[in-house]
Amino acid sequence: MRQTDTTARWSDAADPRRRIGHAVEYHASIGSTNNRAAELLATGHPGVVVVADEQVAGRGRRGRTWTSPPRVNLMCSVAVEVDLAARDAGLLGAAVALAVVEAADPWAVLGVRWPNDIVGGDGRKLGGILVETAVRDERLTSAVIGVGLNVNWPGTEMPLEIRDGATSLAAVVGDEIDRVALLAGLLDHLEREIADLGAGLTPLPRLRARSWLDGQTIEIDTGAALVRGIGAGLADDGSLLVDTDAGRIALGHGEVVRVVATAGLPA
Repeated sequence: MRQTDTTARWSDAADPRRRIGHAVEYHASIGSTNNRAAELLATGHPGVVVVADEQVAGRGRRGRTWTSPPRVNLMCSVAVEVDLAARDAGLLGAAVALAVVEAADPWAVLGVRWPNDIVGGDGRKLGGILVETAVRDERLTSAVIGVGLNVNWPGTEMPLEIRDGATSLAAVVGDEIDRVALLAGLLDHLEREIADLGAGLTPLPRLRARSWLDGQTIEIDTGAALVRGIGAGLADDGSLLVDTDAGRIALGHGEVVRVVATAGLPA
């Protein structure tokens, strides 16, 4: 049975003591939660979480659309004010990814496939993050954080083109998940992770334990070239380390387009 969350239920995920997630703005349907969160930031309302049961113009990385049926998944965005060195943009993304997988821990152990995919132990995708930042004088001043996570979407109802490579949290667990409780946990973890990052603490040691690409033979599209090698962990700035025939390299951006061999999540 699918959940039919109401506005009142979604508001249960808010906590006025938080800077991130002190209030929740719910939409039955919206164009883009990221766009709405950016509007709230511009009008002096940072930290308000925008959650929607349906996005009609949701987007992912590289201009892709985010496909999701209504009332089964978690689609939310929050805009925050930050003060970080511009070079730490990768660490902000790492902190967000870590917050997502830690929020899911009460139900299942998930991993992160660099740079922004949330995956199960078999590498099938459950969701992703999209972080859009503003920079001034070499400092990150704000960020709009978008999270899309397949929660109660049956695999049999997923489009054929994504069915083999995608799954949902409910499918991993074997039971329906309370989306409001999941959102509340995500906001708690986001609050802590971003506060720690602002205090100079890096999320990378814990994210490395969740990195799904370690030991995998992979191909990465950098936009300029196709790189093939073995995932060798994360550098201190969040870049992906890859052992290629020419030696170890660090990739600050790109997309994993193929996993040639699968090793699974670290034990």
